[in-house]
Amino acid sequence: MRWATQAVAVNGKPVDDGALPGLQRIGLVRSVRAPQFEGVTFHEVLCKSALNKIPDAAALPFRYTVNGYRGCSHACRYCFARPTHEYLDFNCGNDFDTQVVVKTNVAEVLRRELARPSWRRDAVALGTNTDPYQRAEGRYALMPGIIGALADSGTPLSILTKGTLLRRDLPLISAAAEQVPVSVSVSLAVGDAELHRDVEPGTPTPQARLGLIAAIRDAGLDCHVMVAPVLPHLTDSVEHLDALLGDVAAAGATGVTVFGLHLRGSTRGWFMSWLARSHPDLVTRYRELYGRGAYLPPSYRGMLRARAAPLIAKHRLAGDHRPFAAAATAPEPEPVQATLF
Repeated sequence: MRWATQAVAVNGKPVDDGALPGLQRIGLVRSVRAPQFEGVTFHEVLCKSALNKIPDAAALPFRYTVNGYRGCSHACRYCFARPTHEYLDFNCGNDFDTQVVVKTNVAEVLRRELARPSWRRDAVALGTNTDPYQRAEGRYALMPGIIGALADSGTPLSILTKGTLLRRDLPLISAAAEQVPVSVSVSLAVGDAELHRDVEPGTPTPQARLGLIAAIRDAGLDCHVMVAPVLPHLTDSVEHLDALLGDVAAAGATGVTVFGLHLRGSTRGWFMSWLARSHPDLVTRYRELYGRGAYLPPSYRGMLRARAAPLIAKHRLAGDHRPFAAAATAPEPEPVQATLF
C-alpha cells in the first residue's frame, strides 16, 4: 500500500510504539505517520457501521450522523467532542489533537447500510462530532465517497465544517444538491486573528473561511454560518460580533446561528487550563459563569440574544427558510438563530 513504509503498527501489533487497547476494540488495522503531518499519528480502522442514530431525546434537526474521523487536528481548545477520545484510552487533550482515527472503509459500509430496505432516507448530518474536512481529509479523501453514497440513495445531507478543503468537493456537493436536499454550514466564531491562532490553532484563518463562504455561494449553494461558540469576555463584545457578522454577510452568508460556549466533561478542564495560561484574569469569571454546570446561565444567554439579534438584523442575515436543517452543533439551550430550517 502507498503508506506502508510509514506504518508504526500493523494489524494492531506494535512495530514501534504500538496502539492502545481502546483502538483494538474498534478494529485497528495499522497506525501511520507522514512527514507532511508532523506530530500526528493516523490510526486506520475498519468500521462495522457508518450510520450513527441520534437519540430521540436529543431534539436535533437530524436523526443520523456519519463521522469518518475521531479526533481532530484543528485542536480547538473548546471542542465538545474531546471526551469521546477517552473511550479509546487516549486523553482528551493533546491526544485528541494528534491521534486521529480514520475509518478507511466508511463510504463502502455506508453504501451497504443505505441500500437496506429498512432505510427511510432520514436526514444525515456530517461534521457534528469532528470536522469532516480537517487536514486528514486531504490524505484519505473519505468525503467524496460519503457524499456520493448519500446522494445516490436519495438521502438528504448536511455538512458543517471549518475546513477550506471543502472547496475541493464543491462540484460534487452541487451535483448532490440536484438530487437531494443539501445544507452547507461553515463554523466561524473568532474574527480576531491573534485569538484565533491561540484558541483554534489548527484551523484555517478567519479570512480563509470567509473565502470559503464566498466560494460556496459562487457554486450556487446557500451557506449558513455558525457563529459559535461565542467565548464570554473574549468574543462576545458588540464590536467583535458586529465586525464578524459584517464580514460574514459581505462574504454572502445566507443566515447565521449564534450561541455561547458550553463546557462538558473533560473539555472543561482542558479549556480552563488554556484560559489560565492565556487569559488568567478571566479564570474567576468563567468559574462563576459555569459554576452550576456545562452551560451558561440564563441571564448570560438572554444578554447574548439581546446583543446578537439587532446585529443580525443590521447585516440582513435573516430570512433563509430552507426546509432542511443545517448540521447544528451539540445541544445548546436557546440558540439565537437568524434562519428557520
